[in-house]
Amino acid sequence: MKITIAQLNPTIGDIDGNLAKLKKTLSFSCEDSPDLVVFPELFLVGYPPYDFLQNDQFVKKAERGVQEIVEESTKYPRTGILFGTVQRTGKKVGTGLYNSALLVCCGEILASRHKSLLPTYDVFDEARFFDSAPNVQVVQFKEEILGISICEDAWNDQSVWRGRYYPIDPMRALAEQGASLFINLSASPFHAGKDEIRYKLFQNHVRKYSIPLLFVNQVGGNDELIFDGKSMYIDRNGKPALIFPSFEEYIETIDIATLHGTDPYVPEEKIESVFKALVLGIKDYMSKCGFAKVVLGLSGGIDSAVTCCLATEAVGNENVLGISMPSLYSSKGSIEDSGKLAKNLGISFKVIPISDVFSSYCDTLQGHFAEKEVDVTEENIQARIRGNILMAFSNKFGHLVLSTGNKSELAVGYCTLYGDMSGGLAVLSDVPKTMVCKLANYINERSEIIPQEIIKKPPSAELKPGQLDQDTLPPYDILDKVLFLYLDEGFSDGEIVRQGFDPKLVQWLVETVDKNEYKRRQGAPGLKVTSKAFGTGRRMPIAARFVRS
Repeated sequence: MKITIAQLNPTIGDIDGNLAKLKKTLSFSCEDSPDLVVFPELFLVGYPPYDFLQNDQFVKKAERGVQEIVEESTKYPRTGILFGTVQRTGKKVGTGLYNSALLVCCGEILASRHKSLLPTYDVFDEARFFDSAPNVQVVQFKEEILGISICEDAWNDQSVWRGRYYPIDPMRALAEQGASLFINLSASPFHAGKDEIRYKLFQNHVRKYSIPLLFVNQVGGNDELIFDGKSMYIDRNGKPALIFPSFEEYIETIDIATLHGTDPYVPEEKIESVFKALVLGIKDYMSKCGFAKVVLGLSGGIDSAVTCCLATEAVGNENVLGISMPSLYSSKGSIEDSGKLAKNLGISFKVIPISDVFSSYCDTLQGHFAEKEVDVTEENIQARIRGNILMAFSNKFGHLVLSTGNKSELAVGYCTLYGDMSGGLAVLSDVPKTMVCKLANYINERSEIIPQEIIKKPPSAELKPGQLDQDTLPPYDILDKVLFLYLDEGFSDGEIVRQGFDPKLVQWLVETVDKNEYKRRQGAPGLKVTSKAFGTGRRMPIAARFVRS
């Protein structure tokens, strides 16, 4: 069987645009005379559509889109079209919708197969919108018996879960019914290292049942989520016969009768994959939200430098504006380093001092703050002045403001509401400080883009004389390790301490993370690149009191 794999980038809600991509793909692939063209999970409506699914007009438009595909299929009588969409269950009980894969050919829907396993962990909340498939069935199509699954249906494998296991196994059911080819339609979000996890998962299925597997994943950025693609075909011996490139649209036709795996699977280098993911996340967030240009503050620090490099890679140097906003506490080196970075990247650069504005603020408040010591209040005023200036440029010129704070700072609240947290997209909000440093070194591999002075200088907010991050925070290498155990691994305080960390540090860090939830709730959406990001994947109450014993 000849199969065209369509690794594409849909836009959520843009049913007309997604339909146009599908039609273009059919036209493009017809020269190869494929027996089947396969598109990702929920391709017609985009993933994840969230509460659009509770809008009847949205569902009706999706249904009209399905009918257009049925009509379009008459132009390609030799080719089946397998794609993801929503479909009504026809039942009064439940949500009323399935997450479906439809097989269309010669002007009719030959088969509808629905998602059985509906994830409700991390960023997923599919049981809110869909009902599970009532049964699992193979599909006879041409010379193959297709075992069609949708994303999570293939993830019921104890080798990849710790404490989560569904009561049914769709892959086993498909194998027992005689499937000759597994096809998995996915919208599988990226995090660093996930490509290797997915490959091992699919290889397990192939080796267990001696059935080849085709995995078709979407690509692109949708709000916080980034989809890396990496679609693949694994032959019946469990060897990778084809792996698509990551973070880009790609279409290719294969003949599974002659395609066999040879080389072993080589996972993508993590820092490179994070770099590509962030670039794609910025690019798609801007294009899908209607922004052409970005503006960000350049502090002379490594976070803003890395963010600026990512933005330049995503949208081009002609579309990036960097602004240095020195105060009386800013070092001369920070201003010069920011200018050097801007010159290396070829971006627009402005210097707007804030000392006079800060003095006016302090004069205005002086009578109200009489007999009060200078403290973090005055530090935060400087950050908020900078945030207001960036937002003024956004309002006047239509630029998207990129906030530059990293995950380590956001975790412990080492950031200022309405100040450095201002913006439309928080690029590094899921990137720990130690990973930011690795990204900087990755960016500089070919040539020095980020000045070494920026990389080597001790981190500082420069909001008071001689200030350093390490005056307030533990060393970032220790901080990030503890944060990983607490946030990503879900370890308790005691479990973290047993890993060799100081009990007082652990208690302080856990309590500080928890009490700063109110700040994170008000921050800009961020791009997910780790296994546990702040945002939709971590839903914690703000007004809460949990005493750890």
